[in-house]
Amino acid sequence: MAVARLLLALAWLVPLARLGSARPGAWGPAPLGEHLAAAGAQFGWRNLSCSACRVLFSAIDLGLQMQTSEARVGRLAVSVCTELRLARREICQDAVRLFEKDVVSAWVRSVLRPAEVCGLLVGAGCGHWDILSDWNVTLPGTPKPPVVPPAPPPPGAPTARLLFLTDLHWDPAYAPGSDPACKDPLCCRGGRAQGPPHAGAGYWGEYSKCDLPLHTIENLLQHLARGPPFQLAYWAGDLPAHDVWQQSRADQLRALRTLSALLRKYLAPLPVYPAVGNHEAVPVNGFPPPYVHGNQSSAWLYDAMAEAWQDWLPPEALETLRWGWGHGGGSLWGVSLSVLPGVEGGRCGGGVPVCAPRGWRGGSLWGGGGSLSVPFLLTPAAPQVHIIGHIPPAHCLRSWSWNYYRIVNRFEGTIAAQFFGHTHVDEFEMFYDEETLSRPVSVAFVAPSVTTYINLNPGYRVYQLDGDYPGSSHMVLDHETFILNLTEANAPGAEPRWEQLYRARQAYGLPSVFPADWDGLLRRFQADERLFQHFWFLFHKGHPPREPCREACKAALLCALRSGRSADPGLCRALRPHLPFARVQALWRQRRLC
Repeated sequence: MAVARLLLALAWLVPLARLGSARPGAWGPAPLGEHLAAAGAQFGWRNLSCSACRVLFSAIDLGLQMQTSEARVGRLAVSVCTELRLARREICQDAVRLFEKDVVSAWVRSVLRPAEVCGLLVGAGCGHWDILSDWNVTLPGTPKPPVVPPAPPPPGAPTARLLFLTDLHWDPAYAPGSDPACKDPLCCRGGRAQGPPHAGAGYWGEYSKCDLPLHTIENLLQHLARGPPFQLAYWAGDLPAHDVWQQSRADQLRALRTLSALLRKYLAPLPVYPAVGNHEAVPVNGFPPPYVHGNQSSAWLYDAMAEAWQDWLPPEALETLRWGWGHGGGSLWGVSLSVLPGVEGGRCGGGVPVCAPRGWRGGSLWGGGGSLSVPFLLTPAAPQVHIIGHIPPAHCLRSWSWNYYRIVNRFEGTIAAQFFGHTHVDEFEMFYDEETLSRPVSVAFVAPSVTTYINLNPGYRVYQLDGDYPGSSHMVLDHETFILNLTEANAPGAEPRWEQLYRARQAYGLPSVFPADWDGLLRRFQADERLFQHFWFLFHKGHPPREPCREACKAALLCALRSGRSADPGLCRALRPHLPFARVQALWRQRRLC
């Protein structure tokens, strides 16, 4: 999200003044504010040049080798944040207070050098950045079974309904009638709305950079409890609001316990299988690796999760959760559940050590060492596996993403479905055979958020699965997206009405929703502009930006949908984009993820 980017930019700039003390005269006698004013346009997150990046991180490297005073870093960081007008001074102070200890600790213990960092942040042309490039996950020595193309279930076969909730982002400070267009990173939390009457935040939510009040989330759960029954539910994380500059451990635990209790209240006895989102930590994305112990570890969070979710998960899953390794939800009506532990670092996402999406935490990047392995795919308990995670695989560091891609290829006959969230929008990521990059082998479904952040309707997803019977594939047969139309819900005298936005097969004219069908849909998007713009509308849960997505935007989006692994131009060649792959990647990185 925007705050995370600003804080990372702030962390880049903090040690620059140290270069002046290390090499007298490097900055000259001008006040700090003048240097910052000149740097402001150059050192943005999205327009950081290679040369500027090299200077920045060389300064960081040298400065922190000489002195690692948290207090000095904090003072400089507040000055930088204020002078560059990244946020109000009060927010700058709160953010620095929350992040300074982790930032200093990460820089001091970093295993990355300036060239590697700049390759990571700016692109491969600025340096070699993938420090895990030599890591390869160990696959079983047994040959891959013959590929059996998926087929529809026999007529009359039972089906199952799967509820998928992700990115609730409850904001306890949400105030109906408050300012939805504030200058802070998160709004609708107080302050008078400017403009005509009824310009304030709506009672049920708002089209702006706002999260949701608890009564909207509870209304959703009441609606679900009254509707047709589900056979199981997956809950993909990100519970707290986006006020990341002022969160405490108590705030995160309150969100965890409050929302877990609400799900138990309204969905019981339905089994709910949760995943950990990057926003569960404090500071946001702050999941130390397992070798960090004591107060700096994440034990406070994992222990609380194990306690809150003990009614849903078996004892062995709770034990692995306490270690921060995700969990296996056991076997349910013939399908095994594997919940990926999350990710580390990143442009808006991060988390426990399994994947680092275009970012880094400093100390060491995890991805090997057992955090991505295949035993869960070899269990005799069930012939098929559902993989559940928060951040989609293509958002991850190249090494982790490519190894995950290898696993999906090797076990395409075992992995029945992949489910993710995090981006807040409605999309998918394709996986192709590694030999030709042309035969579709799997699809990762990326469901839209419950929260409105940013400028969206609240929403949720329901999957129809091949049901429980001998020989079931347990694959996705169709899916529906439901929304709360805020324009209608916030109208005077109106009641909230959760309604179906679309059903996938019907909306896109698909015979089924197997990987080959989504691959064919991508090709149709390229040729059929009207169909693509309809997808753009659904992508934003029925509330798209005013500007349509054309040309460069379309090329970037189609490339992202086809790319189940990161930084691979080969996956986009079939789309024949008019822009170079590096430009397509740069455009898509500008998305506001959260």
